[in-house]
Amino acid sequence: MKVNSAVEALSILDDGDVIWCQSMAATPYKLLEGLKEIATQRKDLTLLQLHTEYSEILCDPELKGHLRQRAFFVGASTRQAVNQGLADYVPIFLSEIPKLFRSGEQPLDAAIVQVSPPDKHGNCSLGISVEATRAALQVAKKVVAWINPNMPRTHGDALVSLKRFDRYFEESAPIPIHNQPPQNPVTQKIGERVASLINDGDCLQMGIGAIPDATLACLHHHKDLGIHTEMFSDGVLPLVERGVINNSRKRKHRGRIVTTFAMGSQALYDFVDDNQEVFFLDVEYTNDTSVIRQNKQVMSINSALQVDLSGQVCADSIGTKIYSGVGGQMDFVRGASLSEGGRSVIALPSTACGGTVSRISSLLAPGAGVVTTRAHVHYIVTEHGVANLRAKSMSERARELIHIADPKFREELAKAAYDDWGLNIT
Repeated sequence: MKVNSAVEALSILDDGDVIWCQSMAATPYKLLEGLKEIATQRKDLTLLQLHTEYSEILCDPELKGHLRQRAFFVGASTRQAVNQGLADYVPIFLSEIPKLFRSGEQPLDAAIVQVSPPDKHGNCSLGISVEATRAALQVAKKVVAWINPNMPRTHGDALVSLKRFDRYFEESAPIPIHNQPPQNPVTQKIGERVASLINDGDCLQMGIGAIPDATLACLHHHKDLGIHTEMFSDGVLPLVERGVINNSRKRKHRGRIVTTFAMGSQALYDFVDDNQEVFFLDVEYTNDTSVIRQNKQVMSINSALQVDLSGQVCADSIGTKIYSGVGGQMDFVRGASLSEGGRSVIALPSTACGGTVSRISSLLAPGAGVVTTRAHVHYIVTEHGVANLRAKSMSERARELIHIADPKFREELAKAAYDDWGLNIT
């Protein structure tokens, strides 16, 4: 049923409802604005989400007892609330969330989404973020949609019939823009080192940020690269235009970029709009290791907050403070290792806090979460070099990692290797 506003659309929510919110740059933020108002008239609502844009408006203490956020991935909008105990974080592989919904293990009373206008057949599109939303729409008892003419119409698993919406309203508003972060000498050097590990014909997975963009900027002379990823951003566009990324050697979805969401500039959103060469698919599929491995030469490129001398990778927290989430890093690290000729990279600056803290540490900080285990890790890259940890002993790993740490911390790390691990590093 078509209604006139977000508040009117959300009036179908009942006390105690568990609600899924489409996430990333497709966050239905007009519905979140309406939810803040409706929540004051309801009790014990739960909002499930990944990273959502503008959801900080729901962290208002006045909503206590009315609505609580529950995040499967933490972004800037919910980070403070999670670490203050005002919202909840659920550590989980992103690929497993659809299973929670479809199995009924995580009941869903409602889902809220932002979609493109319907085509002549009455089908709207989830646009730039399919992730777990497709699964949520299959099981939610109530679905509320914001139809935004600015939402790109994408292909793959994004289509949803207008008939699926119990309530919907129409309003034109901008899609959130994520500009490319500025480069600096450190990220540029890391990008160069990662790019040196990439071969012609590789199938890439990488995220968003300065290091992925710096890496992509170094690939203009490569050939026949493919993309099968959880997400992508503007860095791929020049490579597609030059024919460097053409997906011609992929075994799975040849000729197409495969992703589950995209975040970036208006140019990126224009690129994916009605583009049959880009498929937005359910994250249970995109991040499935049995699917990832079907492409040969998968190159997985991810980031980290801290790496210890055994190769354990912390990517979701700074000590006990949650920073992001598990996401799909482990799925792609494992999928790449199972792929014929596949490799994986964890890339990070060697220091933090203005160069006063080494990100390569003897031990992870107390409470730090291990996202990628030392048994799965392959390459670790900093601006100082590349450490190949595959099939390396503990002492060999420590030696490799100390070599790529900031020089001012190497002596300290060598001593800690002996004190903490009993390893003689010479």
